[in-house]
Amino acid sequence: MSPTPPALERLVNPAGLPTLGLELPLDNDWGSTRLRADRAAGRPFGVPDLTRHSELAHLADTLGFASLWVRDVPLYDPEQFGDAGSVFEAFTHLGYLAAVTERAVLGTGAIVLPLRQPLLVAKAAATVDVLSGGRFILGLASGDRPVEYPLFGEDFQARGATFRKNVEILRTAWAGRPNGEGTSLPGIGLGVDRNLEVLPKPTGRSIPIAIAGHAQQSAEWIAKNADASLNYPRPLGALRLKAREWQQLTEGAPKPYLTPMQLDLTEDPAVPATAIRLGLRSGREPLVDHLREMGRLGVSHVSFNLRPSDRPVEEVLQELAETVLPHFPSPDVATATGTDSVTAL
Repeated sequence: MSPTPPALERLVNPAGLPTLGLELPLDNDWGSTRLRADRAAGRPFGVPDLTRHSELAHLADTLGFASLWVRDVPLYDPEQFGDAGSVFEAFTHLGYLAAVTERAVLGTGAIVLPLRQPLLVAKAAATVDVLSGGRFILGLASGDRPVEYPLFGEDFQARGATFRKNVEILRTAWAGRPNGEGTSLPGIGLGVDRNLEVLPKPTGRSIPIAIAGHAQQSAEWIAKNADASLNYPRPLGALRLKAREWQQLTEGAPKPYLTPMQLDLTEDPAVPATAIRLGLRSGREPLVDHLREMGRLGVSHVSFNLRPSDRPVEEVLQELAETVLPHFPSPDVATATGTDSVTAL
């Protein structure tokens, strides 16, 4: 069994409870109040307010959230998608976040790998890994926006094959070499005789890769080549089947199952959990029950996207930290205090 990479290990509670993180931007630009205000002011849909991104990321880290994730949206498309993601270029943003956080794992959810030069991705990812002290997880995707591909000189239909090739290049570029040999990548014309290397090297043997969705690959290929599954939220019945499939595929070497989830946390703590697009609208009490069930089904980590909320982000962060996080401690916290120590809200 291959050991779980340290950054991923920080997201896995041995007690089987999910740890909790956040997806940036920390904004509520999809909330109904904000949507009405944006329409009235003529502001574009899906472009978050980033004026407090540093302050809120630091707050989230201080409050004890286990992770912070950024999305890679190369081009804002207001006509077809209307979502600018995290806006900032992902690796640049993560380098900055590495300096304003101390504890939270930093991740990409997810880099559109076929649109990027893989040797530069290898260098950027290793840079974030080193600057953050090994707190980095590289989430990768094949991309789902056909309009982007010709603009980057890539074939949308071939993105699955490009993805596989680029993952191999990443792993090779990060690997250490015996006797000072250079990197060997014959597929792109690079031989050991050139004595070329991608620096820096990761803090560990490699950088943990989480593959988002199917990435145009078979489930078997993902189980073999990824360190974690980064999978979309599902109703509990469908989640049970998907998580069981992942557990069976990785039975010899268990790997974490990670899930991002949109969350509209209501002020009334008892409001039942109801489905919204890619997530839940819920009070904190039913949310705790729902998260426990997700953990029972095999989810190791849940990252909340707060954009659908109407409540101020800082208020939601504080409530989650005070009333939900104690039920789902990260391993370092769990070791110090005991897991699931809060028995009543």
